[in-house]
Amino acid sequence: MIIGNLNALPLAGLPSFLKSVLADPRCRFEALQAREDGRWQPEGVDWYCNLGPAQTQSESRRHTEYHHLWVDIQVMLKGTEIINAGAQPAIHPDDEERKPDLFITTESRKNVAITLIPGDFAVFLPGEPHQALCAAQEPQTVRKAVFKIPLSKTEV
Repeated sequence: MIIGNLNALPLAGLPSFLKSVLADPRCRFEALQAREDGRWQPEGVDWYCNLGPAQTQSESRRHTEYHHLWVDIQVMLKGTEIINAGAQPAIHPDDEERKPDLFITTESRKNVAITLIPGDFAVFLPGEPHQALCAAQEPQTVRKAVFKIPLSKTEV
C-alpha cells in the first residue's frame, strides 16, 4: 500500500505509471471534485475511475476486500474515512468473489489504519487487504474517486 496526497505527489513514491495517472490535469483534486458521479474512462486508456457518494459505517459492518488483477487508488474528495489495511496478503481459497476481481475475506490481519481526508489517497496492490469506508467518528456520507488500474500497466 502507498498513501499520499494529490497536492504532494512527489512525496508518495508512486510507481511512474500510477504517478502519471494522478498527475494528469483531469485527475487533479479540483478536476475530480468537479466531475459528475459515475464511471469515467478517458478515451484511449485502459484504466477507469468510479466517482460518487458512499456511506461510512462502523468497522464491524464493513467487509475486507482484495483484488487479483487491479490496483485500487482510493481518493477522498469530501468527508473523512478510515481504511483498515493489512501488510500481508489476504488470499484464501474459501474467499468469496462477489463480482469479477472483488474478493471478500474474513481472515485478514488489518494492522494499519489510514485516515483519508479530502485530497488524500491510498493505493492497494493486488492481494493487499483493505477495509474501506470505516467511520472516523460518526457515520457520514463521503464522496470518493476510486481508480482501477490494470496490474499489467504498473511495474510493481
